[in-house]
Amino acid sequence: MAELVFFTGPMDSGKSTLALQVAYTETRAGRVGRLFTRGDRAGEATITSRIGLTSTAIEVHEDFDFWAYLVGELSSGHRVDFLVCDETQFYAVCHIDQLARIADDLDIEVFCFGILSDFRTELFPASRRLVELCDRMEMAQVRPRCWCGAVATHNARIVDGLMVVEGDQVVVGDTGAPEAEVSYQVLCRRHHRQRLTARVAGVDATPDPLPFDDEPAGGPPDS
Repeated sequence: MAELVFFTGPMDSGKSTLALQVAYTETRAGRVGRLFTRGDRAGEATITSRIGLTSTAIEVHEDFDFWAYLVGELSSGHRVDFLVCDETQFYAVCHIDQLARIADDLDIEVFCFGILSDFRTELFPASRRLVELCDRMEMAQVRPRCWCGAVATHNARIVDGLMVVEGDQVVVGDTGAPEAEVSYQVLCRRHHRQRLTARVAGVDATPDPLPFDDEPAGGPPDS
């Protein structure tokens, strides 16, 4: 039996990276899938991870119907073995109901990746529905850290340099752009409760660039 699986964790926990890894692994096994996303920080119809991985995907707009889309694909003779759904916290609740029906009635594996709670520590409606319906929920294995060094569990919204706890639930920003008007920072519960961000604490929380593309001077070493 196909499963509806929900992978969750705070920002910076590698969910989009894992989504792309799952899609790659399933494809390598000869299975055919479809990738979906909504509200990715890089723009529509794309899944991006902060370590540089990216893939095209189908954008899930408010009126998108997963069930109608899959029935249309299968009726047209297309094969679909699995779905990878990223940024599921931004989906509508009805989308989650449709995904559960697809797993049950069409026997198609559904892998969902998303944040559980928003910057106010309140559950996203779609994430709440996933918790209610999923066959299993798994926490992302990468554990981001607060500026203090503790494991980060909460997402903080930063507006003009200050943490806020009021406003629209969905405002797209990024943890890698602290100078932006709206950005996000992961904090431990204590510092989220105290609204004590890295800036307020006087700590430089800007991550160093990843060295994946660096080569030693003079080019790569001889093999």
